[in-house]
Amino acid sequence: MNADQPTAEPTDTDRKGLRCPAAHPDDPTPCDGPPTVTVLDKANVGANGCEHHGARLLASLEGGRVYALPDAPAGAAIRVFKTAGELRPFCWYEDAPRTQPSQLSHAENRRGGGQ
Repeated sequence: MNADQPTAEPTDTDRKGLRCPAAHPDDPTPCDGPPTVTVLDKANVGANGCEHHGARLLASLEGGRVYALPDAPAGAAIRVFKTAGELRPFCWYEDAPRTQPSQLSHAENRRGGGQ
């Protein structure tokens, strides 16, 4: 789910050109499996997603929450939560400098800023 891990094989959904509802239209990455989590924003508006896109969506929300779907593998929500903490918001946009706390990952902010 991060840049250091190999990309998962595309799912049948990806091969058909469809991705989970949590995938941002500008994010070029494929799903890593079926939807396993629901990510909610502050207004309780949510989207179901695979772990990969769930984490990327959660990292891009202020005050977001993640919940495992009933048939999710054990630990899906915590894996998404932990991965989201390491990702920068809208991580598929890497062309602009990121200097503000809102542009950095939660982990970078805990360490005292950018890399």
